[in-house]
Amino acid sequence: MGSVLEMRDGFGKERSNIAEDERSGSKQEQSFTEHLNRPEGPATGLDIQASDDPADPLNWSWGKKHRVLVPLISSALLCDWGLSWGFTMFEAQAKDWKMSVHGVSGSAGGAVCMQGAGGVLTVPLVQRYGRLPVLFWSQFLSCVFVIGGTFSPSFASFTVCRTLQGLVCVPPQVIGLSVINDMFFFHERARKINIWAFCFLMGPFIGPFFSGLLMEKINWRQAFGILAGLYAFSCGLVAVFGEETLFDRNIRQGPLTSGGVWGRIELLTGIAGVRATGRPTLWTVSKHLAAIAILPQLLGPGCTTPHVMWSVGLTVTITQYMKPAPYHFSSTAIAFLYLSPLIGGILGEAYGHFFNDWLQNRYMRKHNGTHEPENRLWGTWFPTILGSAALIVFGQVLQSHLHWVGIALSWAAYSFSGLAQTVAVSGHILDSFPHHAALASSWINFWRTFAAFSVVYFQARWVKHSGPSVVFNVESAICAAAFTGVIVTQKWGRRWRTRFPAPEPEN
Repeated sequence: MGSVLEMRDGFGKERSNIAEDERSGSKQEQSFTEHLNRPEGPATGLDIQASDDPADPLNWSWGKKHRVLVPLISSALLCDWGLSWGFTMFEAQAKDWKMSVHGVSGSAGGAVCMQGAGGVLTVPLVQRYGRLPVLFWSQFLSCVFVIGGTFSPSFASFTVCRTLQGLVCVPPQVIGLSVINDMFFFHERARKINIWAFCFLMGPFIGPFFSGLLMEKINWRQAFGILAGLYAFSCGLVAVFGEETLFDRNIRQGPLTSGGVWGRIELLTGIAGVRATGRPTLWTVSKHLAAIAILPQLLGPGCTTPHVMWSVGLTVTITQYMKPAPYHFSSTAIAFLYLSPLIGGILGEAYGHFFNDWLQNRYMRKHNGTHEPENRLWGTWFPTILGSAALIVFGQVLQSHLHWVGIALSWAAYSFSGLAQTVAVSGHILDSFPHHAALASSWINFWRTFAAFSVVYFQARWVKHSGPSVVFNVESAICAAAFTGVIVTQKWGRRWRTRFPAPEPEN
């Protein structure tokens, strides 16, 4: 505890040393210390000022805001849910295509990798044409490619469909922060981020849970047909409840469409976005995207991506640990084992739901209603310690062939830590880049998925070669070492935001 207090004292000295620099910081960063009026809620002095236009998403009713949140949440849930849906089907597919289970599991690698590329490619489209059409097309095309995978005659064609699914399904994970920032005031955002992060981080566990149960009754092609139906349902939710939240408060803008059925089609397909004026070009957004990628206030928290990397490794390879001796788990038993990380995630959501609000309000009470983005990162300390310990326990249980309850509990603890850590880092990013949430979020997603892509190919072989204890101890050490990125961001983040400001706002 003493070291933590000393570190916080050090942060206070750092603030006093750079006070003059901060006063001359960019307009964007000053938004964190200016006192602005807000229509309702506790006084925080940190909100974007809503316009007097009823079309401004900040002026929407509570009901409309949460109605718009529904399709975002459903699509975020399906993103990794859809990719992990096939993780329990590798054995059945290996029999059909006369391949090894490890060979068939390679179909997941390309899909996960393309999530990173798809997230970066999504950003210019989101900033130019709007959030709604990108969300709609992501769900529609995901449904198309899942149908293609269902009827694929060979492993090669199936892998192509899965890879394309990974490319187009990712927008909900990238634009979620932007949509939340568009509609909700500062004091409301932490809990909305918690819900959004819970959905896309728990998807990888919910998918295998249901698909594993289905595999006891139907074949893998029929199971993929059900997944296509889920994507069709999500597409319908976007079409019915979705609204465009991209709104420029600096200019007076009229309605994007004339209304009616055709106007709705124009909004969903992006025709209205093509006609919209005052928005940045694709080239401008691409330049800003490249500029943000090298900012230290993003790179520091981005170091936490190995935490998610090992989570994906567990999700993909768990059947290879639990089906052979000594555990001999059936498909149904493995499906229920996926409830462990899901329960851990629920507990993590509850933790973040209250802890992040408490952390925010405590800081603001002590600092006259102002808030620093770096304060959010205190929410990563306990989850990182817990997650590192959980990996060690997981490896020891596998190495010594201990009771499967140890695997379930350590997996749940690691899932808890992953969700709690992601929410804290996402809150820091939104506070640091309020006008570039999608851009910053896309790079975090890119690093996360690129790391997850690589682990699919080496985790199982590494465990076989070195043993679970060595592998998971090393992974725990990597998580602990990567956490230094958070520590240095807490130490120097305020100075970085002043010396290396984000590009000018695009919208």
